[in-house]
Amino acid sequence: MIEKGAVMPMFYLPPVEYFAQLNSYNPDFVIEKQEHFPKQTYRNRANIYSPDGMLTLVVPVIKGSKVHTPVKDVKISYDFRWQRLHWMSLQGCYRRSAYFEYYEDEFAPFYEKKETFLFDYNDQLFQLILKLLKIKAIVNYTETYEHEYPALTDLRHSINSKKESNFLQKPYFQVFEERHGFMKNLSIVDLLFNQGPQSVNYL
Repeated sequence: MIEKGAVMPMFYLPPVEYFAQLNSYNPDFVIEKQEHFPKQTYRNRANIYSPDGMLTLVVPVIKGSKVHTPVKDVKISYDFRWQRLHWMSLQGCYRRSAYFEYYEDEFAPFYEKKETFLFDYNDQLFQLILKLLKIKAIVNYTETYEHEYPALTDLRHSINSKKESNFLQKPYFQVFEERHGFMKNLSIVDLLFNQGPQSVNYL
């Protein structure tokens, strides 16, 4: 276990703030793998910019993945075709962005293959995003659950989908900003599709 740095959750297409934090602590961070699954968080949802404003994409999980299920054991539900919905949403929202076509083939397989566990699915996406951002990081995971980490910055609950973030973010161009203005702290894919290889400098 690292002696300093931060402990971070594993999210689905995490918000920009997540990668700004990760970048500032890198290489001293560890990913939480043993916590109980908290509902209605970025662990299975992401916000993107649609023509109508913010759109939340949710990865459904199998019922019974209640609060007492370790996050690594939460299974994805395929009762409805959420992958098709997410991919069509990403295409519809970002087709006009400068770099969507540049990255499209990297993301497309995630909306076809059926991964069993949410954590594994998120982790593979996370590794891809690190690669696309050109962030060199050795990713370590917690081996036991600790309620608190006195020596580390605990970010497991601070990047929260339910409350407004205090994250200070300078605006970058967004496809629909003429309709709704700059929307901060959307999913990292919003930054990637709009800024491309400049994304890491932005972070």
